[in-house]
Amino acid sequence: MAKVSIVMGSDSDMPVMKKAAEVLKELGVESEMRIISAHREPDEFFEYAKSAESRGVKVIIAGAGMAAHLPGMCAAIFPLPVIGIPMHTESLGGRDSLYSIVQMPSGIPVATVAINGGKNAGLLAAKILAVSDPELLEKLKAYTNEQKEQVIKKDKRLAETGFENY
Repeated sequence: MAKVSIVMGSDSDMPVMKKAAEVLKELGVESEMRIISAHREPDEFFEYAKSAESRGVKVIIAGAGMAAHLPGMCAAIFPLPVIGIPMHTESLGGRDSLYSIVQMPSGIPVATVAINGGKNAGLLAAKILAVSDPELLEKLKAYTNEQKEQVIKKDKRLAETGFENY
């Protein structure tokens, strides 16, 4: 049973949304992925959002561009956490998406990550789940430690070779 549902309005969002799925898979968190449009297929969207809790979903990650209604609409229907990923757009560079997601009305919160922040959305979903999952918490601690080790290795390489040979 998927604990995290990753949803996007278009397959053009896949490169960003895939990063969320990849980090969740690396941490051993089951997820599902859907392409569904709140604007183009509202009946299907409402069914998806209304049934998510009963299907065992604990967190929804929703990516959207431009008007970016998908995360907010999920949050209006789904009673558990929703994480919004604003997508980069050609016209306004994703600021339109960011503002649409982050400026939700009072009472309908959506956690929002950076423009195209798929990986951070996956990590945030895992951290939310880790509040009640000690095994996942340990995996997150190991993940963080691995990031630290990678920086230390890169710094050592720079010190040994100099920036000219880096």
